[in-house]
Amino acid sequence: MNQAIRNTWVVVIAMFLVLIVAISIIQVLAADALKNNDFNSRQLYQEFGSARGPILVDGNPIAESVESNDDFNYQRVYHDTELYSGLTGFYSLTYGATGLEDKLNRHLAGSSDGQFVDRLIQLFSGTQMEGAQVELTIDPEMQELAYSVMPEGVQGSVVISDPSTGDVLAMASKPSYDTNLLATHSGAAASANMEELQTVPGLSPYVNRPTASLPAPGSTFKLIDTVAMLESGDYQTDEMMDVPDSITLPNSSTELGNFGGGLCGNLDRATLAEIFAQSCNTPFATAAMELGQDRIRQTAENFGFNQPLEIPLSVAASQFPDDLDDAALAQSSIGQRDVKATALQMNMVAAAIANEGTLMKPQLIDSIRGSDLTLLEEMQPEVFKRSTTPEIAEQMTELMREPLDGGTAYRAKSETVDIAAKTGTAQLGADNDLVNSWITGFAPADDPQVAVTIVYQNIDFDQGSALTSTNLKEIMEAVVTQ
Repeated sequence: MNQAIRNTWVVVIAMFLVLIVAISIIQVLAADALKNNDFNSRQLYQEFGSARGPILVDGNPIAESVESNDDFNYQRVYHDTELYSGLTGFYSLTYGATGLEDKLNRHLAGSSDGQFVDRLIQLFSGTQMEGAQVELTIDPEMQELAYSVMPEGVQGSVVISDPSTGDVLAMASKPSYDTNLLATHSGAAASANMEELQTVPGLSPYVNRPTASLPAPGSTFKLIDTVAMLESGDYQTDEMMDVPDSITLPNSSTELGNFGGGLCGNLDRATLAEIFAQSCNTPFATAAMELGQDRIRQTAENFGFNQPLEIPLSVAASQFPDDLDDAALAQSSIGQRDVKATALQMNMVAAAIANEGTLMKPQLIDSIRGSDLTLLEEMQPEVFKRSTTPEIAEQMTELMREPLDGGTAYRAKSETVDIAAKTGTAQLGADNDLVNSWITGFAPADDPQVAVTIVYQNIDFDQGSALTSTNLKEIMEAVVTQ
């Protein structure tokens, strides 16, 4: 009898141990996997039934959760969606989360480490857990201006930043869309809305154009070439250089010429400053081949190329390729071939020059506070790269004044603001009449307050070149003199 009791106790204890181990595995080791499982409808209902924290611009919500009368307690609602859809992304029952809704999910959902005490209070008090509120660095007036300068029907991006801190003051793009169409709790409505949005040329609700699109930067890349030239010590701004109409690329029959119709065709020899102002291709391509691919690539990487970035939006790594022969290097040096750059990347180039050669890490988040306004995180300016020396940056600033004084950026010349800038045009194939049209710069040139970058993709040359320079002038005059 005693043996039977002992056997029973052994079995009972073993069962308890199995239960304890199973609970431990489920509650601890497998908790995250179960929580994030696509088939976990209970977790899904819990998340969409909670008071998700707001995303704020100047203290006002551009995304917030409001009480709803459906199966969920709260509905995510977006404001000024055309201005901010690329930044907020969407929080969708059907399509998941994108943009800042995805990158800041733990804070917005109230599950970050900094909100642990709040979760304990909620657990024992039975009160509703509220997510943290996130304040962006965006200036609402600059954001509206950046969006409004772009006409409808274009594929464009505008980035405005503070060179001294890296704060992104505006980041807008077109085409845009209404994020509320995808945040609806009706799966049928969300699917129909997504299908319609995907018919809009150039629009992807999953993509923030200024950080994810990688058009060829054209002659704005000559900023990198020029820094490399000056750093080498072999070139001076007042040095005379040959300006042939075209050059035959090494080991090929391919001709690389200056832009047709430009003033470079009237120059046999000119100073680097004049060549920079008129954006002549042949002397820059020749200089790049003389300097070599390693120096050009290293200079590009000193400004952030070939490196992904989180701001906290994911920023696609702008590309300067490896293993180039001289012919490929010549084409790459003028921002064509396989060279690609985000609008934010070329803004970083201008900002680094404006900030005496020091590139600050771009940042979209100003602060994160708990639902009771307790400060959880406050972002501080952070040096990202020492891109070049203050002396070279000063020389570059002087060179960047030249395109506005009868050069390629003459339309951007202002009577009230001293602007430094560089234009760029990237042709999209030999048989394509469309281009990527760029401008990047900063103002005031002698005491920079903002760096501004504008790019129009797949646009007619005349329209693009007119828009970029006039847009830059309008933004600089509005921002610097406000």
